[in-house]
Parts: sequence; structure tokens; C-alpha cells
Amino acid sequence: MCPDSNPDTNPNATEDDRNTPTDAPTRTLTVRVGDAERTRREARERIAAAERGDDLDARHVLNFEDEADLARLVSQTNLELLRAIADHEPRSMREVEQIVERDHKEVHRNLQELAAMGVVELAEEGRAKRPVVRFDELQITVPIGRDDPERATDAKSAVADHDS
Repeated sequence: MCPDSNPDTNPNATEDDRNTPTDAPTRTLTVRVGDAERTRREARERIAAAERGDDLDARHVLNFEDEADLARLVSQTNLELLRAIADHEPRSMREVEQIVERDHKEVHRNLQELAAMGVVELAEEGRAKRPVVRFDELQITVPIGRDDPERATDAKSAVADHDS
């Protein structure tokens, strides 16, 4: 760590910088496409482990049916919003609009979509809704090989349709 990035030695650091834990664990959202059975199996295994009293690490998994849903999550627009919220910690949707310099209607629609996915929380504070990014990073898994039975079946039917 360079001296200037350490809030305890940086003379320009604010009190908030000094009070922010630097060793906080990273909250990772695992995003999968078309692998719902694996997610269900892992959930059953984790429930059994919890019932046995095993220690479990925090795990967050979002499973999409298809790549179109994933594309919406990781669109340039949505990633820009997520980063703006994480970096600036705005107190309202309006503040987000000002940070990203975009239209109210568009920002509202995108934030509602991200909230529906569970990636953003819209905390109600009076009349305002304060957007909060729930995760520090996304880990994305997209199966592309023959080991994915759904895609293999789709590919076979596409080849059969093409050959007809």
C-alpha cells in the first residue's frame, strides 16, 4: 500500500476515510446462466450442512435462465450505475441521476430492474429511495461446452432445423 492511500497517514484523508474498515470481506455475487439445477442442489447441500451445525460462508447466487438476462445485468448502463452508487454512496435516486448525468425516467427504470434482480437495494428514507449496491464484485459463470445438457439439446435441434 502506498503511503498516500493509507487513511491513517494521508494528511488529506477525511474522518470517514479513517473510520472505513479496509479489511472488510468482499461480498461476491455469483451469477450463473441456465444452471438452475446446480443452484438447487447446492442449496439443498447447504441446508443439510446448516442442519448439521457446520459453519457456512456467506454465499449469494443469482441464476438467469438465459444470456439475455445476463446481458441486461452487465450492460454498460447498469455497470455505470452500480459503480457510481458504490463509489459515491448517493442519498437518493436523484443524486444518482446527477452523478451519471442521465434522465430521471431511465435511471429509475434501470435501478428498479437492478433491485428486482437483487443486486441493488432501494432503502426508503422519507420520500427518497437511497440506492445501495449489495455486492463488491460479480463472478459470472456461463457454460459454453457440451457438458451443458440444455445448450447441447438446443444446439442439436438448431442443427436439425438447419439441415431440414
